[in-house]
Amino acid sequence: MRVLANFLIIIDFQNFFCIMEEKLLRKKVDILAQLFYRYGAMNSGKTIEIIKVAHNYEEQNKSVIIMTSALDTREKQGMIESRIGLERKAEPIREDTNVFDLVQELNPHASCILIDEAQFLKKKHVMELARIVDELNVPVMAFGLKNDFQNNLFEGSKYLLLYADKIEEMKTICWFCGKKAIMNLRFHNGEPVYEGEQIQMGGNESYYPVCRKHYYNPPIK
Repeated sequence: MRVLANFLIIIDFQNFFCIMEEKLLRKKVDILAQLFYRYGAMNSGKTIEIIKVAHNYEEQNKSVIIMTSALDTREKQGMIESRIGLERKAEPIREDTNVFDLVQELNPHASCILIDEAQFLKKKHVMELARIVDELNVPVMAFGLKNDFQNNLFEGSKYLLLYADKIEEMKTICWFCGKKAIMNLRFHNGEPVYEGEQIQMGGNESYYPVCRKHYYNPPIK
């Protein structure tokens, strides 16, 4: 009987350690970094969200790296700026930039990488962001548009939708009616435009978030 009791005690300890090991493994999985993609139409607060997230990390004495596409000519080079005027320094991502190498150079132990205007990224940039997550275990949060003014995916959006671990829509309302905006309408000289280059530099065009109905039938007088 004593031998049986000792045997049962051993089994109980083995079960205990198995349970503890499983809990530790689950905890380890929970803290593994992920690639996040948060997309939204124009004026959905993407840049201000980046600034807010960076502030929250830094309040806890954690370092962040902010990056943005060098194609975004609306802002000062090396800066991101929200529509309410808040701004932060940001590392520009050019077509030939190796984002993985850049993070290694700046701070491979950063607590988070934040990307603005992610729709302008190339496929290789998205794959480099995935490497940062998988090899450096650093979370990456990319923010950007999903579709262009012709309702085609940008290259960066396409591959982020394919490779991101978590995808979230940032909502905003239609410029004309207040319904949910899901499209971006390009205007030039006050008229809606449906043809042209996907990325247009230095023009006088403007963009508005719109619902599907008002994308095709904007109430222009």
